[in-house]
Amino acid sequence: MTEDEIKRWRREQRRRLRVQRIKLSDEQRVRLDQRICERMLECLGAQPRVIGFYWPFRGEVDPRRFVLQLAESGIELALPVVVTEHAPLEFWRWTPESPMQPGIWNIPIPVTRAPVTPDLLLVPLLGFDTANYRLGNGGGYYDRTLAVMRPRPRTIGLGYELTRLESIHPLPHDVPLDTVVTEDGVQTGHDLPRSDPSGETREPASPPCQLHEVDPDYRGF
Repeated sequence: MTEDEIKRWRREQRRRLRVQRIKLSDEQRVRLDQRICERMLECLGAQPRVIGFYWPFRGEVDPRRFVLQLAESGIELALPVVVTEHAPLEFWRWTPESPMQPGIWNIPIPVTRAPVTPDLLLVPLLGFDTANYRLGNGGGYYDRTLAVMRPRPRTIGLGYELTRLESIHPLPHDVPLDTVVTEDGVQTGHDLPRSDPSGETREPASPPCQLHEVDPDYRGF
């Protein structure tokens, strides 16, 4: 497929996967989230110093109760914040006592700006494929952030099996995750090279802004 065809295909998949995810009942969601987060805790490995997590938005896997367990062992927690549109995310320190305010698209963020650098990122998945490439909501924020973070944090994507794709047809700016966790298990990345539509292998680049591609009522990360 050409790059334009890939972009159209992704828009269609985002709409389809979003509908499937929203159809989950509250009971199903609680059960699946618990299973996913238990598997995530099992695969953490060495204890991280700072975990960047996310505030769930419109049907995303909810990691909050589980990261609070990690905070009890002294791990710092941080939430992603869009400080400037089209720029990499910042991660601001968060505790259960942190006062919150609406951020971009009304996703809650801490009131106090206290930037930290996570060494582990929990990333929400709208879709994902067998090579650990993530289909997000089209804003490009996580790809843009991972492209510039040094050292790069370990990344764990959290998602539902019903949003699994054979391939997202990765473009040069797409950055694969180290690990994907679903209710069915843990999928480790294969460190595959990324190719552009011409077949050339390239390093990941900072993605172009694609906010115009996102549905007007749903501009997530």
